[in-house]
Amino acid sequence: MKITDIRLSVFESTSNTGRFRLEQEDTGRKRKRWVRRPDSSVQDEIHVLHVETDEGIEGVCTVGDARYTTMRKLDLEQLRVLAVGEDPNDRERLYDMCQIATRGMFTAMGWQGSFDNCLWDIAGKAVEKPVADLIGRAREVCPAYYNNGGATPEAVAADSVSAVERGFPAVKDHYRGTGAGNERFFRATREAVGPDIALLHDAAGCDYDLDEAIEVGKLLEELDYGWFEEPLFDRDQAGLQKLAEALEIPIVTPETMMNDMDLSALWLRTGATDLLRVNARHGLTGILRLAKLAASMGTTVEPNGPGGIFGLVHAHLCCGVENTSYYEYFPNGTRDEAGKEIGLTNPPVPTQGEIRIPEGSGWGAAWDRAYFEKKRVGVL
Repeated sequence: MKITDIRLSVFESTSNTGRFRLEQEDTGRKRKRWVRRPDSSVQDEIHVLHVETDEGIEGVCTVGDARYTTMRKLDLEQLRVLAVGEDPNDRERLYDMCQIATRGMFTAMGWQGSFDNCLWDIAGKAVEKPVADLIGRAREVCPAYYNNGGATPEAVAADSVSAVERGFPAVKDHYRGTGAGNERFFRATREAVGPDIALLHDAAGCDYDLDEAIEVGKLLEELDYGWFEEPLFDRDQAGLQKLAEALEIPIVTPETMMNDMDLSALWLRTGATDLLRVNARHGLTGILRLAKLAASMGTTVEPNGPGGIFGLVHAHLCCGVENTSYYEYFPNGTRDEAGKEIGLTNPPVPTQGEIRIPEGSGWGAAWDRAYFEKKRVGVL
């Protein structure tokens, strides 16, 4: 089998990342912190990559997931130079070739992720098996965690209880306050859901310093939280090492650098994280390598967001790989069901707090092709 063509479908969409302002506010800890304030929405594009073969099998995957949804035209053209004429089953070699090409392309690490995922789609379709089966099929369903919301401790607690009533075994927050300010939310949520539900703290918007992060971590341990995500800036390797040494609660990083598989591996090997944040929008092949490394160290990879194809890629990853804990679900279809806007008819949505893969080979994506082509505004 040979790759004969690579195309890109272009769609218009409202970006998940809107404009924002930055303001400084006092923390009460002899320093100020930067706080984001919403400004306006942004129109952007969604790109879908198509890899065609001489046997008539087409691999399809979105570029990025909820974010990073576009591919540079220069990268697309270079990909054609590298990949057309190659065997799509030679995934490891093609992944490494694209990785090496990154330096000469002056582009971002992980740029080839959608291409790699198209190759996995082709592989599954060729043997009429889902990708989850190709990578080992660890489970039929995977537990999902729910991202809660609310402006007050009472509202967050109520939203969390609602998630538990719908079967979610775990709930994650995205608080943006100081450690002292967040404490009321931590305690209210734990009290509301009881001791048997896993609670996870995502501090990406908090801007803790090391001392504050240690204090917050100790509080989370007291309340039996399951993990402490992005407690410091991901690039603060030394600070994260000190934090991980000081706490028992697992640290989860480096989301803002997870496009670089080598850096992710380095953070894990050097104790700058306990659990490894990953996203298969950067290519399933690289994620499987990290999962193997994590397994050898007795730990897990934890998928961030839906991955590609509005959740289908991470549904396969979570059901296919043994050493992962949860599928990440955002309420109200803000990630997963967004695919319907461009013709995806089967985005994965948790049922009773569990995610499963669809029937079908490859990624199992079911497209309304007429609607897909109607919504498409261009082909590159």
